[in-house]
Amino acid sequence: MAALPVFRWRLAPDGYATRRQLRARGLRPGGQEVAATLERPRRRREPLVAYLYRVDLAKPVRPMTPGRWAALTAANRARRICPQCRRDAGYVIPASLGSCVPCAYPDPDSPRSV
Repeated sequence: MAALPVFRWRLAPDGYATRRQLRARGLRPGGQEVAATLERPRRRREPLVAYLYRVDLAKPVRPMTPGRWAALTAANRARRICPQCRRDAGYVIPASLGSCVPCAYPDPDSPRSV
């Protein structure tokens, strides 16, 4: 297998784009393999690497169907429910805490009915 072309930061030719750049154009890689890599050098560390895809092989982003919107809404709603007190926290519960802030850091001075 041939090695992928490697381009320096900001020097990739036209016709290549990262996933984010494709998405900004309303495209997706569409199953194609990585076409090239982009390297940004850093001092005393490994370079940052970004994968590039060919724009001419990219496909349009699939439209959101009503079923997909419903599934996304349900998933986001589930991320707001505290697993300990089962209340809607009003915000997405951080994975680092695993529960809403009052459950993660209970105030010993105020009783909380759960």
